[in-house]
Amino acid sequence: MRIGDIAAAIGKGLVAGAAGTVVMTGSQMLAQGLLGEESSDAPVQAVEKVAGVEPKGEKEKERVNYATHFVYGTAWGVPRGLLGLTGIPSAVATAALFAGVQGSAMTIMPALDIAPPPTEWDARELAVDAFHHVVYAVTVGLVFGFLDRRSAQARER
Repeated sequence: MRIGDIAAAIGKGLVAGAAGTVVMTGSQMLAQGLLGEESSDAPVQAVEKVAGVEPKGEKEKERVNYATHFVYGTAWGVPRGLLGLTGIPSAVATAALFAGVQGSAMTIMPALDIAPPPTEWDARELAVDAFHHVVYAVTVGLVFGFLDRRSAQARER
């Protein structure tokens, strides 16, 4: 394995992570409409606590919220890209990504006092959260697999 292989895996992972974030965001928006829920401002709350960012006004708060959400989701594509170098089956890599993303969501927000611990979530909250993370992980896995196959085909030419 060469450094170029690692860089390519990271790049494909970032693209896949961005695609997964777009699809998951659509899933969240659809669910919010169907369930009559407000959109989450957890990303902006997290960045306010961790980085000390203080958005001025609702428009800026919304921009920071979405930017944080997209950067975070895109960055999670990197581990998926690196898992692609290990030779483990794609389904296993996707399951590992889901476990990482879901585990992170269930620990980071409570640790920052932005959300209660998952033991205090009701069954619907747990199911909806897990569903969105499954949508994300599967999308990332599919996009990464597509990109990886395309780059393998290009190398063969």
